[in-house]
Order: sequence, then C-alpha cells, then structure tokens
Amino acid sequence: MTNAQVVCRQLGCGRVLSAPHKAGFGQGSGPIWLDDVTCTGSESELSECTHRGIGSHDCGHHEDAGVVCEAGSPVRLVNSDRCSGRVEVYHEGQWGTVCDDAWDLNDANVVCRQVGCGRARSALQNAPLGPSSGPIWLENVGCSGNEPSLTDCTHSGIGSHDCTHPEDAGVVCEGESCGQVTQNNPTHRLLTPMNVLNNRVPQMLHLAFN
Repeated sequence: MTNAQVVCRQLGCGRVLSAPHKAGFGQGSGPIWLDDVTCTGSESELSECTHRGIGSHDCGHHEDAGVVCEAGSPVRLVNSDRCSGRVEVYHEGQWGTVCDDAWDLNDANVVCRQVGCGRARSALQNAPLGPSSGPIWLENVGCSGNEPSLTDCTHSGIGSHDCTHPEDAGVVCEGESCGQVTQNNPTHRLLTPMNVLNNRVPQMLHLAFN
C-alpha cells in the first residue's frame, strides 16, 4: 500500500484505496520497467523509490501491479500555465482561493504533487498572479509536505478566514508530469500515461503499472 500511495500522490488523486496484484486490471503488453519497488511513502515520484533498476526484472505481465486511488479535493492553478499559478480549490460547486497566511514551500509541494507537476520551486504570496473574485476556501494551511491533497493539511476550516483576495496564494512547480486536471470538469481527471502507467478506468482511477 505504501508504494501505491506514492503513485496516487504523484497523480494528484488523493489517498490509496487498494493496491491490486497479479494484473487485476488486465495484463500489459509492453516492457516491464520496475520490479521489487520499495517506497517509504514520502517520495514525490515512484522512480525515487528503491527498485532493481529501470528495465531490470524477473517478472511476467501476469504480475502487473495496479492501484485504486480516491479522487481528492480537486485543485487547479490559474492565471499562468498548467504548472504554476494561483491556487484554487473546488468545494461545493465553486472554485475558491487559498489565503497566503503561513503559506510556505511545504504547502506548495503538496499542491504541485496534487496537480501532477512534481516538486514546488516557490510558494507565492500576495496574489502576484492576480487576485480572484470568488470565495476564499482555506486559510492558515499547514502541511508537512507529504499529504496526498491540500485539504488533508491543517487549516482553519473550509470557508473560515479573515483574508482578502490580495492575499491569494500561488505556486510555481517544476513542470509537467503525468497528471492533468480538466478544469471544465473538476470532478474528473484526465491522465496522460507514463511508460510505467496505463490508465484503465477514469473517475475511481484504476491504474496498472508494469
């Protein structure tokens, strides 16, 4: 389950629900890239876990591993590009911002992983990408950096704040990864598969990796 949690977090899909074995979502037909994967649970990407080496294995596709993730509270980045921008959280049918009180790199790292953009380069304060005009959903966010989604971090409570939009928080992330959030439909995620990941079923997000 620890290995699967790293995959779910890397894809920005919240907590792991299960880690099926023995090709539970069907067998792959391409190369097998990873074997004997062992994660601590704090890694940003599956490739950071220990393993035999890329392409080194003694497996068959009947042993393909999979994960089932929950869909965490959707997060998006706006007013820049896909991997940087003002942070917004989807709640009760509306996108809302995050106040920059106590906003730091640990918080930004959670956001960047959740949207599938690797690690954070910076945690932006004072609405440098422009203020929003919608609700403010989070304030006093305090992440350790390993949480699967921003709403798993400590905060003042959804909608509880004394901020204004000139305090909207933002992030700049490393760049592209495999997860992409479709902003027109925040309850679904469209994932671009990596070499070790094959998207099987959307919404509940069933994945298999070789």
